[in-house]
Amino acid sequence: MDKIHKNSNNLKYEKSPYLLQHAQNPVYWQAWGEDAFARALAEDKPLLLSIGYSTCHWCHVMADESFSDPAVAEIMNRAFVCIKLDREERPDLDQIYITAVSALSGSAGWPLNVFLTPDGRPFFGGTYFPPGSRAGMPSWTDVLLQVEHAWNDPETKKKIMSSAEAVTEILKQHLSRKDGRQNSPGQADDKALIENAVNVLSAGYDKTNGGFSRAPKFPMPPTLIFLLEAARLGRLQVIDPEQGRMALEMAIHTLTAMADGGIFDHIGGGFHRYATDDRWHLPHFEKMLYDNALLAAVYLEADTLVDDNRPAQVAADVLTYMTRDLMHRDGGFYSAEDADSYPVEQGVGRKREGAFYGWRTETLRTLLSSENYEIVRFHYGLRPDGNVEHDPFNEFTETNVLYRAHTVAETAAQFRLSEDQVRKILSRSRHIMFTERSRRPRPHLDDKILTAWNGLALTALSKGFLTLKNRAFLDAARKTAAFIRKNLYDAGSRRLLKRRWRDGVSGVDGLAEDYIFLIQGLLDLYQADLDAVHLSWALSLAQSFYDRFYDQTTGTCFAVAVDHDPHLLFRPADDHDNVLPSVTSTAALVFSRLAALTGNREYRLAALNLMDHARIDLQQRPTGAPLMLAALGRNLSGYNRIVVFGEPHDPAARDLIRTARSAGTGGIDILLIDNPATVDLLEPDIPDIMSYVPPDSQPVAYACFDHACHPPVSNTADLERMLTM
Repeated sequence: MDKIHKNSNNLKYEKSPYLLQHAQNPVYWQAWGEDAFARALAEDKPLLLSIGYSTCHWCHVMADESFSDPAVAEIMNRAFVCIKLDREERPDLDQIYITAVSALSGSAGWPLNVFLTPDGRPFFGGTYFPPGSRAGMPSWTDVLLQVEHAWNDPETKKKIMSSAEAVTEILKQHLSRKDGRQNSPGQADDKALIENAVNVLSAGYDKTNGGFSRAPKFPMPPTLIFLLEAARLGRLQVIDPEQGRMALEMAIHTLTAMADGGIFDHIGGGFHRYATDDRWHLPHFEKMLYDNALLAAVYLEADTLVDDNRPAQVAADVLTYMTRDLMHRDGGFYSAEDADSYPVEQGVGRKREGAFYGWRTETLRTLLSSENYEIVRFHYGLRPDGNVEHDPFNEFTETNVLYRAHTVAETAAQFRLSEDQVRKILSRSRHIMFTERSRRPRPHLDDKILTAWNGLALTALSKGFLTLKNRAFLDAARKTAAFIRKNLYDAGSRRLLKRRWRDGVSGVDGLAEDYIFLIQGLLDLYQADLDAVHLSWALSLAQSFYDRFYDQTTGTCFAVAVDHDPHLLFRPADDHDNVLPSVTSTAALVFSRLAALTGNREYRLAALNLMDHARIDLQQRPTGAPLMLAALGRNLSGYNRIVVFGEPHDPAARDLIRTARSAGTGGIDILLIDNPATVDLLEPDIPDIMSYVPPDSQPVAYACFDHACHPPVSNTADLERMLTM
């Protein structure tokens, strides 16, 4: 039965938490799809596309101020066909239209409000509009009336249609990568590209506070991953060691500053979205799964390059937060927690930014003993009048946002205690504060489960298990992989993956990032538990990704398959790293790993092709794709595999696996051949797997570099010697 009604809000039929937040608006919202486009065409009305996500603070504000107002809704319903879109479900559409608004107005963000022709071409847009004109901003009502008037004027409408056509063509050239670019083998020196990018980042680096911008400051995991890779290359003398040292210094300083700042939740673990100031103190308080998964992996990588155990501890706190607060009971991770919540202790009846996380000193004086309070106050920079200096909306009066104002050593010296005593006092105090905070109303939880972001979580948890030796993280990764396989994967369907699961229902055909992040996560999970089922599934998905999203001609990866959506203006490419890694950069890393693990020449050529095409962009924009630079670095130092034959419960085989894992040189994956069932499962994708089965069946290891393997060794000393040559 057709659920869509012309003169009603139809979002109640959706599963997206963001769309459901708008299901009671008097606006006649529709979801993106055929019904909305058919109506716009039939009634000759422009489409009003409003894009956001459920934990978006300013989306909430505009909804309360404008979309809930019947008078405003009357204009919207009369003049437009109104569509609500969750950017987290459809990042491909968000990429197109946020780029359009940025081109039209010079900036863009969320909520993103875009006016489209009935066939979806953008002609005007902006982000937040207030209910009344202020500070040079037109009111939302004024914008609606002006666009309505322009559309209904025949001459102006002609100009709108012409402009929309021109904007769309520019977007297509910019985002689809069908711009005639050619690959450039031999035209760029990868070593020079990497060193130049380090220099460019250094020139814009905040030497005082860490990071690469002024306020607001976003954690940028792809950039940090690149810097850590450059540090590794410097130690291997693949690049100038001084460049490597400089890269490591910038990365570790930034990671330390972030972990010390208020952007990190010192009580419950996990990172908030970004800092509104330049010293990482006052965050925008929403917590995203992808931020925390990516940052946990970055801190774990940093742990391999420094003697200090702080990065590992930060990663442990992040993974603990994820598994405690974001994990579905059957496996799989929810998407986010909101920034806003009810500040009950202030007796205020509306949600406020950061209310769940802030502290008043009188509350802590009551909770903690006098001595412990003074230590907490000193260590975390608390003040009776509040410690938030940059507070443009006066939301944090007399409120403290915890940050590491003084180190443990400084705190110990101040109170004439040992560092161990201070750590114990801080640990007990955090536990008391965590218990007290847990009684507060929690922020809204966006409980949809996205395949792509869960792939990132698989990587973080798997690396966490290998580094931290915490079995709970491996168990969580296995449960998550099983959840995705059960609920978001259909081996018998041409469209193998779904993107979103919520409330027992999966939906939205998988995008390229769903495939590539999941493949990467399964490869990392395989390295953690060496269960061939995970490797086999990754290989199956890789072939589907190769067939559906990879373009050999342009050397890039499209965000969607060719048949994804008939109303998509064009297929956007995904080849610039931002907060999230791009599909193209990730694919270069994944194809390289797969080629080394399996010997698949097709994947090796794909990886080289992606890197060849990226070099032109990297010459023009040295830091536009930092994860691709990391892929170039890994390619310089080599992708290798260690093949271990033997049962994991055999002590000799276990020792060989342990030695292979402790190599610490990067770019090494283990392939375990433990029984005939594994051979049968993997042989279709690894045709030479039988060549690694020794005639006497004793545990052995083969060290394979540059697609050639050394003779097998049966003891760890010989294997270690090969790995350190």
